[in-house]
Amino acid sequence: MNFKEKVMKTDHIYNGSIINVEKQTVELPNGQTATRDIVKHAKAVGALALTSNHKMIMETQWRAPIASTTLEIPAGKVDPRDSDSSDPSKHAMIRELNEETRYKAKKIEHLTGFYSTVGFSNEYMDLYLVTGLEPVSNELPRDKGEYLEIKEYSLDEALSLLHSGKIVDGKTIMAILYWQLMQNKG
Repeated sequence: MNFKEKVMKTDHIYNGSIINVEKQTVELPNGQTATRDIVKHAKAVGALALTSNHKMIMETQWRAPIASTTLEIPAGKVDPRDSDSSDPSKHAMIRELNEETRYKAKKIEHLTGFYSTVGFSNEYMDLYLVTGLEPVSNELPRDKGEYLEIKEYSLDEALSLLHSGKIVDGKTIMAILYWQLMQNKG
Protein backbone atom coordinates (compact mmCIF):
# COMPACT_ATOMS: atom_id res chain seq x y z
CA MET A 1 0.00 0.00 0.00
CA ASN A 2 1.19 3.50 -0.81
CA PHE A 3 1.23 5.71 2.31
CA LYS A 4 3.10 8.70 0.90
CA GLU A 5 1.34 12.05 0.99
CA LYS A 6 2.06 14.75 -1.58
CA VAL A 7 2.53 18.24 -0.13
CA MET A 8 0.45 20.60 -2.27
CA LYS A 9 0.83 23.80 -0.25
CA THR A 10 2.78 24.98 2.81
CA ASP A 11 1.73 27.98 4.90
CA HIS A 12 4.33 29.27 7.36
CA ILE A 13 2.39 30.08 10.51
CA TYR A 14 5.05 30.99 13.06
CA ASN A 15 8.85 31.35 13.23
CA GLY A 16 10.21 31.37 16.77
CA SER A 17 13.48 31.00 18.62
CA ILE A 18 12.98 27.27 19.29
CA ILE A 19 10.31 26.12 16.86
CA ASN A 20 8.75 26.99 13.53
CA VAL A 21 5.18 25.99 12.72
CA GLU A 22 3.71 25.35 9.31
CA LYS A 23 0.41 24.07 7.98
CA GLN A 24 0.61 21.73 5.03
CA THR A 25 -2.18 20.88 2.62
CA VAL A 26 -1.53 17.35 1.40
CA GLU A 27 -2.96 14.99 -1.15
CA LEU A 28 -3.63 11.59 0.40
CA PRO A 29 -2.93 8.30 -1.40
CA ASN A 30 -6.65 8.04 -2.24
CA GLY A 31 -6.66 11.50 -3.91
CA GLN A 32 -8.46 13.36 -1.12
CA THR A 33 -6.87 16.33 0.63
CA ALA A 34 -6.11 16.93 4.30
CA THR A 35 -4.10 19.37 6.41
CA ARG A 36 -1.10 18.70 8.63
CA ASP A 37 0.18 20.97 11.40
CA ILE A 38 3.96 20.55 11.54
CA VAL A 39 6.33 21.76 14.26
CA LYS A 40 9.89 22.13 12.96
CA HIS A 41 12.58 21.80 15.64
CA ALA A 42 16.36 21.67 15.53
CA LYS A 43 18.11 18.37 16.06
CA ALA A 44 18.54 17.60 19.77
CA VAL A 45 20.84 15.60 22.05
CA GLY A 46 20.40 13.90 25.42
CA ALA A 47 22.81 12.27 27.87
CA LEU A 48 22.62 9.17 29.97
CA ALA A 49 25.36 10.62 32.18
CA LEU A 50 26.74 8.04 34.63
CA THR A 51 29.06 8.93 37.48
CA SER A 52 31.98 6.80 38.69
CA ASN A 53 29.78 5.58 41.57
CA HIS A 54 27.17 4.26 39.06
CA LYS A 55 24.60 7.01 39.46
CA MET A 56 22.68 8.83 36.76
CA ILE A 57 22.72 12.61 36.62
CA MET A 58 19.29 14.18 36.27
CA GLU A 59 18.02 17.71 36.54
CA THR A 60 14.83 19.25 37.77
CA GLN A 61 13.57 22.23 35.80
CA TRP A 62 10.39 24.13 35.05
CA ARG A 63 8.66 23.26 31.78
CA ALA A 64 6.17 25.93 30.69
CA PRO A 65 4.18 23.76 28.22
CA ILE A 66 3.03 21.50 31.07
CA ALA A 67 3.20 24.20 33.80
CA SER A 68 5.22 21.94 36.06
CA THR A 69 8.72 20.86 36.96
CA THR A 70 10.15 17.71 35.41
CA LEU A 71 13.00 15.40 36.28
CA GLU A 72 15.08 14.91 33.11
CA ILE A 73 18.40 13.85 31.69
CA PRO A 74 20.72 16.64 30.51
CA ALA A 75 19.68 17.59 27.00
CA GLY A 76 19.52 20.41 24.50
CA LYS A 77 19.41 21.37 20.87
CA VAL A 78 22.10 21.43 18.26
CA ASP A 79 22.62 25.07 17.32
CA PRO A 80 24.96 27.29 15.28
CA ARG A 81 27.67 27.03 17.98
CA ASP A 82 28.02 23.36 16.96
CA SER A 83 28.02 23.79 13.17
CA ASP A 84 31.80 24.07 12.68
CA SER A 85 32.37 20.65 14.23
CA SER A 86 32.75 17.49 12.15
CA ASP A 87 30.08 15.96 14.44
CA PRO A 88 27.64 18.73 15.43
CA SER A 89 25.52 16.41 17.61
CA LYS A 90 28.49 15.22 19.65
CA HIS A 91 29.75 18.80 19.98
CA ALA A 92 26.31 19.85 21.23
CA MET A 93 26.38 17.00 23.76
CA ILE A 94 29.75 18.16 25.11
CA ARG A 95 28.52 21.76 25.28
CA GLU A 96 25.17 20.91 26.91
CA LEU A 97 26.85 18.67 29.49
CA ASN A 98 29.09 21.59 30.48
CA GLU A 99 26.29 24.17 30.49
CA GLU A 100 23.82 22.09 32.46
CA THR A 101 25.84 19.79 34.75
CA ARG A 102 29.28 21.47 34.84
CA TYR A 103 30.92 18.16 33.87
CA LYS A 104 32.96 16.94 30.93
CA ALA A 105 33.16 13.30 29.89
CA LYS A 106 36.18 11.19 29.08
CA LYS A 107 33.97 8.85 27.03
CA ILE A 108 30.96 9.73 24.85
CA GLU A 109 29.20 6.86 23.11
CA HIS A 110 26.23 7.21 20.78
CA LEU A 111 23.47 4.86 21.98
CA THR A 112 20.54 5.52 19.65
CA GLY A 113 18.53 8.20 17.93
CA PHE A 114 14.78 8.77 17.77
CA TYR A 115 12.02 11.17 16.79
CA SER A 116 10.44 12.59 19.93
CA THR A 117 6.90 13.17 18.65
CA VAL A 118 6.30 11.98 15.09
CA GLY A 119 2.63 12.96 15.09
CA PHE A 120 3.40 16.67 14.74
CA SER A 121 7.14 17.38 15.04
CA ASN A 122 10.33 16.59 13.17
CA GLU A 123 12.54 16.83 16.29
CA TYR A 124 15.19 14.11 16.18
CA MET A 125 17.30 13.37 19.26
CA ASP A 126 20.60 11.53 19.57
CA LEU A 127 20.99 9.77 22.94
CA TYR A 128 24.53 9.40 24.26
CA LEU A 129 26.12 7.47 27.11
CA VAL A 130 28.63 9.76 28.81
CA THR A 131 31.05 8.39 31.40
CA GLY A 132 34.35 9.31 33.02
CA LEU A 133 32.83 12.52 34.31
CA GLU A 134 34.98 15.22 35.85
CA PRO A 135 34.26 18.87 36.69
CA VAL A 136 34.92 21.38 33.92
CA SER A 137 37.57 24.03 34.43
CA ASN A 138 35.76 26.56 32.21
CA GLU A 139 32.00 26.76 32.78
CA LEU A 140 29.91 27.77 29.80
CA PRO A 141 26.92 30.03 30.54
CA ARG A 142 23.54 28.40 30.86
CA ASP A 143 20.76 29.42 28.50
CA LYS A 144 18.92 32.56 29.55
CA GLY A 145 16.13 31.63 31.95
CA GLU A 146 17.47 28.11 32.56
CA TYR A 147 17.28 27.21 36.25
CA LEU A 148 18.32 23.67 37.13
CA GLU A 149 18.72 21.50 40.20
CA ILE A 150 21.21 18.69 39.54
CA LYS A 151 21.08 15.39 41.47
CA GLU A 152 22.38 11.85 41.10
CA TYR A 153 20.24 8.70 41.21
CA SER A 154 21.00 4.99 41.32
CA LEU A 155 19.30 2.73 38.79
CA ASP A 156 16.93 1.46 41.49
CA GLU A 157 16.06 5.04 42.50
CA ALA A 158 15.50 6.06 38.87
CA LEU A 159 13.27 3.02 38.23
CA SER A 160 11.29 3.78 41.38
CA LEU A 161 10.78 7.39 40.26
CA LEU A 162 9.71 6.12 36.85
CA HIS A 163 7.25 3.57 38.21
CA SER A 164 5.77 6.08 40.68
CA GLY A 165 5.01 8.52 37.86
CA LYS A 166 7.51 11.16 39.01
CA ILE A 167 9.41 10.87 35.71
CA VAL A 168 7.18 11.66 32.75
CA ASP A 169 9.70 12.88 30.17
CA GLY A 170 10.07 10.50 27.21
CA LYS A 171 13.82 10.91 26.61
CA THR A 172 14.48 10.32 30.31
CA ILE A 173 12.28 7.23 30.38
CA MET A 174 14.17 5.90 27.36
CA ALA A 175 17.54 6.60 29.00
CA ILE A 176 16.55 4.82 32.23
CA LEU A 177 15.22 1.78 30.39
CA TYR A 178 18.33 1.71 28.19
CA TRP A 179 20.47 1.79 31.36
CA GLN A 180 18.41 -1.07 32.83
CA LEU A 181 18.84 -3.05 29.61
CA MET A 182 22.62 -2.47 29.70
CA GLN A 183 22.73 -3.75 33.30
CA ASN A 184 20.72 -6.86 32.45
CA LYS A 185 23.05 -7.68 29.53
CA GLY A 186 26.19 -7.13 31.60
